[in-house]
Amino acid sequence: MPAIRILTEAELRGIIDLDLALVDTIDAAFRQLATGAVVMPPVLSMHLPQVNGEVDVKTAYVPGLDGFAIKVSPGFFDNPKLGLPSTSGLMMLLSARTGQVQALLLDNGYLTDLRTAAAGAVAARALARPDAVTACILGAGLQARMQLRALALVRPLARAVVWARAPAQAAAMAAEMTAEMTAGLGLSVAAEPDPEAAVAQADIVVTTTPATAPILRADWLRPGQHVTAIGSDQPGKSEIDPAAFLRVTYVPDRLAQTRAMGELRAAIAAGTVPAEAEFPELGAVLAATAPGRRSPEEITLADLTGTGVQDTAVATRALDRAGTAGTVIET
Repeated sequence: MPAIRILTEAELRGIIDLDLALVDTIDAAFRQLATGAVVMPPVLSMHLPQVNGEVDVKTAYVPGLDGFAIKVSPGFFDNPKLGLPSTSGLMMLLSARTGQVQALLLDNGYLTDLRTAAAGAVAARALARPDAVTACILGAGLQARMQLRALALVRPLARAVVWARAPAQAAAMAAEMTAEMTAGLGLSVAAEPDPEAAVAQADIVVTTTPATAPILRADWLRPGQHVTAIGSDQPGKSEIDPAAFLRVTYVPDRLAQTRAMGELRAAIAAGTVPAEAEFPELGAVLAATAPGRRSPEEITLADLTGTGVQDTAVATRALDRAGTAGTVIET
């Protein structure tokens, strides 16, 4: 039987990080989803309101890659009260030729955080104006920080503003990110207590919250902006005012998923968008088989619910870079 490599979160953090190479890896995965013989079943999603939790299972077979990942991703959002992180989980990488287990990646959600941030960069690179220099991040958690770092890889950002329901958290993020990014990039980050004012200042807006009611209103949007929504990854979540769909060019990561659990789900439920409406996916835009941004004045919206191809891509990259790291067990 083949050996299995086990890599812990600490080991993975020393192997793979958020950089332009990872953005390109996720970009390529989206293109294959649009143009290749990718096999990606629907997300297995379990909502656990009794414990303020959720669990998602995602996977995809991507032709040309040696393996495919099966990811188990729990989110238990009361965990911080217990001194525990709200997200955890792992990825299993199996051989695409034999189905044998190749690796267990005990990442506690680290790889998911990386691929989610990289997908945000992919969407912005495809849909935001090339001259976009200001960003607004709605939310102040870990993914908010990572989305800002990812944007700075693909656009010449000079300034960013942060809004969060808890002003102290927004202020803390602004101070942290300014200290991190001023020296290398000259990027200043400020907290903004008014979300409408925050959105008004931005060329690129990223929503990063687990909101169940819109935090971004349609009438706040202005011509030329790009919005990336990443928070709605479960039915019932919603960050974007459904009326925004009347003003934007909408691009889903996977249409079947966004109809069920993304911002599109909320717009369909509100009657703003017909349930059968068709939209080109991000992979098709990247592969130039569908248009993306058509003019500098257009408002674009990327709805990212997270796809199995992203997980297979990041897990494969991590194992490729592992070298001799981790523990190898014989089965």
